[in-house]
Amino acid sequence: MKTIIIEKLKEIEKANNIKILFACESGSRAWGFPSPDSDYDVRFVYVRNIEDYLSVREYKDQLSFPITDVMDVYGWDLKKVLMLMNKSNTTIFEWLQSPQIYFEEEGFREALWKVSQNFFSKRSNTLHYLGIAKSASATIETGNEIKIKKLFYILRPLLAAKWCLEKGTIAPMTIENLMKTITEVSVFERIMFLIKQKETAVEDFKVVIEEPLQVFINKEFEKASEAVKAFGKDVFQTEQLDTFFKEIIECYDNKRDKRDKRERTATV
Repeated sequence: MKTIIIEKLKEIEKANNIKILFACESGSRAWGFPSPDSDYDVRFVYVRNIEDYLSVREYKDQLSFPITDVMDVYGWDLKKVLMLMNKSNTTIFEWLQSPQIYFEEEGFREALWKVSQNFFSKRSNTLHYLGIAKSASATIETGNEIKIKKLFYILRPLLAAKWCLEKGTIAPMTIENLMKTITEVSVFERIMFLIKQKETAVEDFKVVIEEPLQVFINKEFEKASEAVKAFGKDVFQTEQLDTFFKEIIECYDNKRDKRDKRERTATV
């Protein structure tokens, strides 16, 4: 499957005249709780030629493609990524931590991850994760029954919010690392059981949220919702992001110039 995905990314590069700097898996396969019918959520960061950024013509800052039963693919322009990072957007923080990398320009992920540490907002990240958990909680049915996929859309965000508040750092992407914050043995064991169950259950399979787990969910949601009220809105400066952006597009443009020169030499 990785070969198919890489070929798809190459097609996207050629068709859109872009350079993909980083591509990874996002979603349940990267979070650590895939189902047998989980699709591949492929996400990528790309850069255009300098001329495109200097043009009055408008270019898309994101690329999306029809979702199939197998793949869901989309990417963000580097400029969009950095603008969202300036708002401490959690999505790019997660992409950079993905355990499944499909492609990476050497050193790019490490460099962007280093920059990202200066743009972490405990408030905005916690609110983001609480929003996801609240939305998924609305799907709980009579008798505390819920699709197993949606249950993990409650658990992982809640654990991520818990991490942000307790550790004061960007939350890990995988549920395995997030579970290090759990002190209740029964809750830890129940979540581990659900992860194993999800490995063989389709995503629409329904489970009942047992009382100990429901109590944990309610407690953590209330605690995080109350704690986040004490934090003010963070405001970040853009200078470091501006510098990073200029360095990357210049680096890519120089590589493109060298490649063009090689191609011209080869045809002489």
